[in-house]
Amino acid sequence: MENGGEATKWRFGAANPALEAAGRQSIRSIVSGLFDSLDKSDPRPVAPLGHGDPSAFACFRTAPAAEDAIATAALSGKHNCYSRAAGVEEARSAVAAHLSRELPYDVTAGDVVITAGCNHAIEIMMAVLAAPGANVLLPRPGYPLYESRAALCGLEFRHFDLLPDKAWEVDLDGVEALADENTVAMVIVNPNNPCGCVYSYHHLAKIAETARKLGILVISDEVYDHCAFGSKPFVPMGVFGEIAPVVTMGGISKRWMVPGWRLGWIVATDPCGVLREKKVIQSVIDYRAISVDPVTFVQGALPQIIANTDKAFFENAMDVMRKTAEICYQKLMDIECITCPHKPDGSMFVMVKLDLSSLDGIHDDVDFCSKLAREESVVICPGIGLGMKDWLRITFAVDPSLLEDGLERVKSFCKRHGKTKEVN
Repeated sequence: MENGGEATKWRFGAANPALEAAGRQSIRSIVSGLFDSLDKSDPRPVAPLGHGDPSAFACFRTAPAAEDAIATAALSGKHNCYSRAAGVEEARSAVAAHLSRELPYDVTAGDVVITAGCNHAIEIMMAVLAAPGANVLLPRPGYPLYESRAALCGLEFRHFDLLPDKAWEVDLDGVEALADENTVAMVIVNPNNPCGCVYSYHHLAKIAETARKLGILVISDEVYDHCAFGSKPFVPMGVFGEIAPVVTMGGISKRWMVPGWRLGWIVATDPCGVLREKKVIQSVIDYRAISVDPVTFVQGALPQIIANTDKAFFENAMDVMRKTAEICYQKLMDIECITCPHKPDGSMFVMVKLDLSSLDGIHDDVDFCSKLAREESVVICPGIGLGMKDWLRITFAVDPSLLEDGLERVKSFCKRHGKTKEVN
């Protein structure tokens, strides 16, 4: 465009490199790219084993009491206004009572901040901790949004390893080696996405002792709380809040199978009051005041969602999850090029290792997943997006028959691309 004979020099449009990098590493972006690789002419149903959204399947539909609570709240006319920065008071009180049942002390509404899902909680915590020079310790493999949000707000992150040969426990020696005087927090995810493990009481106690030794807080991502169906029960990290301060993050998306409702929380499970003394919770509220608000009628429905959901709903959901986890594990054991180091006993995922030496024409985990999507209409998340090159993350939060069919297609794909064994 010209103005008076001179071309206008527009001054906008320069890309934000940090945002571009974060976008490329997001699970949603990676999995969406694989869906673009699908052969649209394939008549078979797509087997979506790449991301954990069980709500798409009838066997994982949420509880009627939860749906009724949402409808009642929306139709009441009482929840059409803005909420306070920390959230609707009744919702905060309901979360506090909900968590207190499993802790050796009481959480109050003042310890709770309502968020627009657990992803929003991650955004808030990374921003709150991003003091000049600070660093945070993140698990590998891990949920990449932590890295993306830390990078976007200038918070340095360092990775400690989860150990596949020890049921994906935290490498606590590695945590101590990584930490320095600028380390402010470490993140754990329990039950674990992406590994499918559930941490024992003993291991969580050791995590708390390590955090105390280092003088850092523990951010415990418990969005999969009680999604445990193996021999280890779920233990909230807040049980150890007297040893080290714990910020618990959770929500209704996974346990109630409603990720689209976008309702989560950040809670100070810290009976010694260290987080209040250090103004961490006030900083969380201050950030919420300049951030997105969770939908008010979902907040308004939360007390009834928690109070009225029948115990049988959770039991039935875990029965199905236990069944699909077993299907997944047994099917994977029958695929030669894939190794599953630990049978999943929690969350909705399992991490497995690719043996590229037994495959012909497959360069890495991304190549494997791209070709699998195109040839078999099966979508699996490559491990590189979770910090583990040549690994795969598979979700079993899928209708059992479709899961079986999808993993049979993975087996066929691996056989078709398998190297021919030499005969002496």
